[in-house]
Amino acid sequence: MPAPTSKTRKTATPRDAERKAVGVDSDAKSRNLLRLRRIEGQVRGLQKMVEDDRYCADIMTQISSTHEALRAVGRELMRNHLKHCAASAIKSGGEEASEMYDELVDMMYKHSR
Repeated sequence: MPAPTSKTRKTATPRDAERKAVGVDSDAKSRNLLRLRRIEGQVRGLQKMVEDDRYCADIMTQISSTHEALRAVGRELMRNHLKHCAASAIKSGGEEASEMYDELVDMMYKHSR
C-alpha cells in the first residue's frame, strides 16, 4: 500500500476545463502573450546555458529573471481576475460568491510563496 502523502491535490473536474474568464482586457491579454513568448525564449536560453556548461551563478541570475517575468504575468492575471471574474461572482451573491471567496483565499496562500 502506498504511503499517505501530506499534500492533497485537487483533481480537475470537467467544469474546471470549461471555465472561461468573465472579461479579459485585450491590451492585458496582448501584454501577457508577449511576456510569455519572451519567457519561452528565456527558458530556451537557460537550456542552452546548461548545455554549454555556463557558470552556475550566471544561470541562477537568469533563472531569477525568468521567475520575475512569470510573477509579472501572474500579477496581471490576478488583476484581471479580481476586476472581472471575482467582481462578477461576488456581485451575484449566494453560493457563487462564497466559492469565489474560497478561491481567492486559496490563490493568495498558494501564490504568495
